[in-house]
This record gives sequence, C-alpha cells and structure tokens, in this order.
Amino acid sequence: MSNLGESMPKLKTRKSAARRFKVTGSGKIVRRKAYKSHLLQHKSSARKRNLSKMALVSETQTDNVRLMLPYL
Repeated sequence: MSNLGESMPKLKTRKSAARRFKVTGSGKIVRRKAYKSHLLQHKSSARKRNLSKMALVSETQTDNVRLMLPYL
C-alpha cells in the first residue's frame, strides 16, 4: 500500500502576511512601520527617515505571524 493519503496536508501561506513580513537570518520577523504612506508634508524629515526603517515584530505577535507563514 502506498503512502498517498496518509501524510499531513500542506499548509497554505497567508499571502497578505507573506507580503508584509520577512524573516531575518537569525529567525526574527521584521515589518514596515506605519504612517509613511500619505500626509507626509507636515512630518519632519527625521520622522519620515525613521519610519522608513524596518521594525521587529513584538514578541507577543511573533507566534501569530509564524502561524500565518508556515514555511518561512
């Protein structure tokens, strides 16, 4: 008898999460910061520059993101 139907099914990646999060070489999850998409003229250059940097996903949310990205 073959093992065709006996293995665990594949898990689907949530594509919206896959576009928003990346995994670093050390296994941490990084994200973009909010508030950098519009209404930029009244924000200072330093503030906009800081918003351009990547941020780490908080420890409380890391497990949730990993469930959405099973193969990353």
